Amino acid sequence: MEMITVSNELNATEADMKFSRLEAAGFHPFISQVASAIWGGTAIASGGIRVQVPEDEAAEAKEFLDGTVTLDKPLE
Repeated sequence: MEMITVSNELNATEADMKFSRLEAAGFHPFISQVASAIWGGTAIASGGIRVQVPEDEAAEAKEFLDGTVTLDKPLE
């Protein structure tokens, strides 16, 4: 199955946060190019750290990431 990029990040933490959100929502995310972007310092030149999902989940995952995060209760 082909993996589709749903987000490009220049920051590994941002990519990890999106990965975690997708995984918690039942998607099957994968992070691509993180080693070359961090180790080689080439995140901008390589197009960033790619957060990907299977092709059949891509449209819904993009919509999910573009949506507003709503908390059940305020953070304390």
